[in-house]
Amino acid sequence: MRLARVAGLAMAAMVATTPLPGRAADDIRIGWFLSLTGVMGIMGEPERRALELLVDQANARGGIAGRRLVLIGYDDASDPERAVTAAKRLIDNDRVDVVIGGSGTPTSLAALPLFEKAEVPFLSMGGGIAIVDPVKKWVFKTPHTDRMAAEKVFGDIRARGLSRVALLSENVGFGKSGRDQCLQLAGKMGIEIVADESYGPKDPDVTVQLTKIRATPGVQALFVFGTGQGPAVVTRNIRQLGLGMPVYQSHGVASKDFLRLVGAAADGMRLPAFGLAIVDRLPADDPQRPVAAAFKAAYEERWKTEIPTFAGHAYDGFWLAMKAIERAGSTDKARVRDEIERTRGFIGTAGVFSLSPSDHLGLGLGSFRIVEIGGGDWILRE
Repeated sequence: MRLARVAGLAMAAMVATTPLPGRAADDIRIGWFLSLTGVMGIMGEPERRALELLVDQANARGGIAGRRLVLIGYDDASDPERAVTAAKRLIDNDRVDVVIGGSGTPTSLAALPLFEKAEVPFLSMGGGIAIVDPVKKWVFKTPHTDRMAAEKVFGDIRARGLSRVALLSENVGFGKSGRDQCLQLAGKMGIEIVADESYGPKDPDVTVQLTKIRATPGVQALFVFGTGQGPAVVTRNIRQLGLGMPVYQSHGVASKDFLRLVGAAADGMRLPAFGLAIVDRLPADDPQRPVAAAFKAAYEERWKTEIPTFAGHAYDGFWLAMKAIERAGSTDKARVRDEIERTRGFIGTAGVFSLSPSDHLGLGLGSFRIVEIGGGDWILRE
């Protein structure tokens, strides 16, 4: 599958995957819009690579139900407005059968109303709970929600005998939604939020906010909620200021790319992560281990680089959609949507998915693990 730069588009940053010559009328058209560039670029490119790999693998085996797969997609440059333009193009011009995309919460939330209106199955890779809560008929997602991350982190904080927490969150999308979930959950879990600061995704420095947090009486731990490049800035500033309290990050940074950005500055920090990030540490009898290990090996062989966990979101979205198409025996959008919703016991990289009309994610809290960062790697803590 070849990637070609598309000339003449109003969005210079947009890219499309070129279909194979002589595309048949019955090809399965998989649309994507991802953040290949911009503040969420560390997420979008691994997701694109994963989709390209998975499509090539499926086509080499004869496609899905004997039908060849074709990828058609665009770079939204981490911009919600461009995500909307990409979604319109996928629906109106490319007439795709299903869409896997939205590297983050802001781009997913901006585009999802279009898929709802057009009645096109959409599998988001954004972390915000608002993508699927309340449930939207045509919208699903693959990563754990920000609410689940908050619950997992607060549980670990309490297990360490701590309760007074400072919150530092990104002021848009995933971080903003995560902050809301933290505030809703804190009291129920015996956590007191004693400081509540925010930062912008493009802020070059957050020492002012961190200095306020350090001066807060009785603060025992810091929870940073964000994704993309922002948490790396926060992490470096934390170490520059010498904050000694326990620090937690969200699953929005569960990537070796993040570890490479921050180096030893992240050592000792904890966060919730899923199976793909720690596949070599999973028990031998864990049903996720062979699935995640096989995908990891194939990705790293193809791209000659270590697999980021974001690639797993694309794996899960791809196979949730393709298995639904197989069961439906058709790309009829309503039938495919119904089959995605009927998914039970699908073993993915994020966990075992069992969806329902009231749950368009289908992951339990047990599919999250608490890891600690040390020496540029993950250390399983729970």
